[in-house]
Amino acid sequence: MEEAQELKERGNRALAAGDVGGALRHYTAAIALDGRNHVLFSNRSAAYARQGDYARALADACRTLELRPDWAKGYSRKAAALEFLHRFEEAKAAYEEGLKHEPGNVQLKEGLRGVEARLAERKLLNPFSVPDLYGRLEADPRTRALLGDPEYRQLLEQLRSHPAQLGTKLQDPRVMTTLSVLLGVDLSGAEEEEEAPSPPPPPPPQPPAQPPPPEELPENKKEAQREKELGNAAYKRKEFPTALAHYTRAEELDPTNMTYVTNQAAVYFETGDYNRCRELCEKAIEVGRENREDYRQIAKAYARIGNSYLREERYKDAVNFYNKSLAEHRTPDVLKKCQQAEKILKEQERLAYIDPDLALEEKNKGNECFQRGDYPQAMKHYSEAIRRNPNEARLYSNRAACYTKLLEFPLALKDCEECIRLEPSFIKGYTRKAAALEAMKDYSKAMDVYQRALDLDASCKEAAEGYQRCLLAQYNRQDTPEEVKRRAMADPEVQQIMSDPAMRLILEQMQKDPQALSEHLKNPVIAQKIQKLMDVGLIAIR
Repeated sequence: MEEAQELKERGNRALAAGDVGGALRHYTAAIALDGRNHVLFSNRSAAYARQGDYARALADACRTLELRPDWAKGYSRKAAALEFLHRFEEAKAAYEEGLKHEPGNVQLKEGLRGVEARLAERKLLNPFSVPDLYGRLEADPRTRALLGDPEYRQLLEQLRSHPAQLGTKLQDPRVMTTLSVLLGVDLSGAEEEEEAPSPPPPPPPQPPAQPPPPEELPENKKEAQREKELGNAAYKRKEFPTALAHYTRAEELDPTNMTYVTNQAAVYFETGDYNRCRELCEKAIEVGRENREDYRQIAKAYARIGNSYLREERYKDAVNFYNKSLAEHRTPDVLKKCQQAEKILKEQERLAYIDPDLALEEKNKGNECFQRGDYPQAMKHYSEAIRRNPNEARLYSNRAACYTKLLEFPLALKDCEECIRLEPSFIKGYTRKAAALEAMKDYSKAMDVYQRALDLDASCKEAAEGYQRCLLAQYNRQDTPEEVKRRAMADPEVQQIMSDPAMRLILEQMQKDPQALSEHLKNPVIAQKIQKLMDVGLIAIR
């Protein structure tokens, strides 16, 4: 079971990080080990919902309730899946069933209000969809006579099936009369109707009375609330010893409320006693679990533990508890802190891995493999050397040579560019970059890079010979027009030139009137662009 618990934690972390596929794999593996654990099915239901697979989310939620029929979160999962499937009546029933087991659950109450609002909206948007449509129309004298007309019944069925057509039928007096009956309002504008206005619905005044009034609380809970308020006032004034005394007294009066414990933890957090802060947060979570506290309160306690580790720069522990918080309730603030801690942790691990001596060992191993012609193994050693010493330019140059041998020219170019960035005077970086471009038959760019190498060292034989090869290859190449165009349009600079409406207009003008070229070449910007198109072979001037 410990392995199943570890897999569940991995799934929670993956889900918190947005890796839904990874979370599903971990939860499924955990279920294979512990198929009677309702929490695993609940978590996998949440993951399926995140993935958009609401049918499987519903199946897992139902299995959750089979294993633990009195668990509020199981009903919440089931109702949410049903809502996504637009089965609102069933979703409402699921919320109501959950509230029978846990009447004070905030999440279920909010969900029920939401689905009731959607049902009311659906009913209002299509009044013709009410189940007892014909019974209500038969009971009202304004529409009773109309029901004898088959055309009228056909109209009703049409509006019931296609409510979007209602707007086109409002000129029909029969439709307006029917709406008056179904909605209980007078849409005709006549004053002689005796229809009494609907009384205002009772719910608006009820919400303030929904929480139990203070006088109904037991005396110990009322006293605990007063102590908490005194503690909050002292906390705001930064009178932390006084605040702690009030929060401690509140916990003694009502030990079932985790808030009083987390408030004590907040005091220790502010005073820098992070160990005591964490102990109290762990205690608060236990109290919350035992008393079925709202999962958002559990998440806050986990987040505070994460914050304490963040203050101590213990980033690995901080990430662990932030992920636990996000698994309970996902909030932007905690997610942002978790990402920041992960970024710092990753950078620390990268820096801790740097070791120039080990990098040199790996480089030597890579050189040996390269000389034997084992380029894949050489590449692995050079990659490890780069991880050990990422600011050594020659390592990138060596790996670029491997990539070139393996015909991975884009990767070779990337390594050469990094090599040049780190050490702009290193000739090998330029010659290897030019060689990769030459192999890709991009002779124009290759010549530019060879020229840069010659600018650094005019006696560089490799650069001079490479430049001559590219010059001859470009002169003798006999590519088909399609190949020339395909290769040229792969160049971002060419793409930008050809997408410029002004340049397209100039090219068309040159095609019709070759004499216009001399005029355009007077503009240095246009001349540079035309030269680029000539270099890649897209245009030729005779």
